[in-house]
Amino acid sequence: MEKSRVILHSDMNSFYASVEMMLNPTLKGKPIAVCGSTEERHGIVLAKSDLAKKAGVKTGMVNWEARQRCKDLIIVPPQYDQYLKYSKLAHEIYYRYTDLVEPYGMDECWLDVSASGIYGGMEIAQEIRKAAKDELGLTVSIGVSFNKIFAKLGSDLKKPDAVTEIRKDTFRDKIWPLDASELLYVGRSTTAKLTKYGIHTIGELAATPPETLQRWFGINGLKLWRFANGTDESRVMQKDFVSPVKSIGHGITCTADLLNNDDVFRVMLELSQDVGHRLRVHELSAHGVQIAIRGNDLYASQYQCKLLAQTQLPSEIANAGFHLFCQRYQWSTPVRAITIRAIDLTSQHDAEQLSMLVDNQKRDRRIQLEDSVEDIRRRFGNRSLTYAAIMGDLKMPDDGRDKVKMPSLMYQ
Repeated sequence: MEKSRVILHSDMNSFYASVEMMLNPTLKGKPIAVCGSTEERHGIVLAKSDLAKKAGVKTGMVNWEARQRCKDLIIVPPQYDQYLKYSKLAHEIYYRYTDLVEPYGMDECWLDVSASGIYGGMEIAQEIRKAAKDELGLTVSIGVSFNKIFAKLGSDLKKPDAVTEIRKDTFRDKIWPLDASELLYVGRSTTAKLTKYGIHTIGELAATPPETLQRWFGINGLKLWRFANGTDESRVMQKDFVSPVKSIGHGITCTADLLNNDDVFRVMLELSQDVGHRLRVHELSAHGVQIAIRGNDLYASQYQCKLLAQTQLPSEIANAGFHLFCQRYQWSTPVRAITIRAIDLTSQHDAEQLSMLVDNQKRDRRIQLEDSVEDIRRRFGNRSLTYAAIMGDLKMPDDGRDKVKMPSLMYQ
C-alpha cells in the first residue's frame, strides 16, 4: 500500500515585525509596524506586530490611518537584507529534514517529509518550531497535513507559535465549516462571486458540481473543487527547483496622484522599459499584457488583453497597456499606483503565425532599433538612452532621469 504523504507548511509569524523586534529588543512588547516611505508615497503597512494587529492595524493600510487606529504605534522602515538573511537561516533548518522545500514568499515554505522515516510530521513540526525560536529568536506556525493546500490552511488556523494537524480522515469536520475565503487562492473577487451564488463555506464549495465551478471560473474552478475536497496532489518542489517564468511585470506607487491619460501613458512607458529588458534576458516573448491600477481610494482594478503579435518591445507593451487603460478605467478617482505585466509567455525562438493586421516590416525595423538601444544600455548603463516622452516629471520614485534624449515614441 502506498504510504500517505506528509506535508508541512511553515509560516514565520509577523515576519518583518518579528525580525525588527529581535534585532532591537526595546521594541518588544510594543505595537510596531514596518512601513514603506511616506515621502515616496510607499507609506503603507507591510507588516505589524500582534499588539498593533489587536489595535486594528492591517497590512496594506496607509501610515496615517494606522496611526489613527493605534496612537502608540511605532513605525520602522523595512530592512530587506535582514529579512532575506533570516529567511535563508530558516530554510537551513528545514533542510535538516528534507530537500523537498518549496518557498511561498520570503516567510513561508512547504516541506514534504513523507520519506523522513524517523519521525512523524507532528514531531518534525515541533522540532522546527523549537529550533526557529531557540536559534533565530523567531516563531513559526506550522500546518501538518496530507496535501499542500490543507497544510497551508493548517498554518493559518492557529497563530502564533503553534502546530496544527489536518488529517485525511477528519478534515471534513475541521475544514468544511470554514469560510470559503480561508482556502488558498480564494481571493476577494472569487469570494464575492461565490457569495453571489450562495456558496459561503468550504464545504458548500466542495459540494458544488465541478462542471458548474468550471463554467463560472474556467480551469480554476476545477482546481478549487479539488482543493475543497482534499484531492489536490501537487508536489512540493526540491530546494533548487526554479519555477518557469509565467509573467514579467513592473509596478510602482507614484510620488503624486496621476490626473490624466498623458501622465498614465508616460509611467507605463517607463515601466515597460524594464519589462522589455527582462523579456530579452529570459529570451521570452509576450502574447498578452495585463495592467493593475490602484486609485487613491486604494481600490485596485486589473485588466488584460491579447496581442496581435508576440513581442518584447517596450513600446508595444506600453501601447497595449495604455489602450486597455483607456478602454476600461473610468477615472472615478486619480491613479495612485500602476503595474504593467507581460503575460502568456513563450520562448522567443518559437515559430509564430504572422498576422496580416500587423506591418511586419515596420516591426522588424523597430526590433532592430530596440536591439541597438539594448546594446547601448548594456555598455553605458540603463539610463544612457531613453524616450523623450518620459523626460521630465514622471511622478515616479527614484527615476534618476539624467539621460540622453532619443526621438519620442507617441502613443496612438
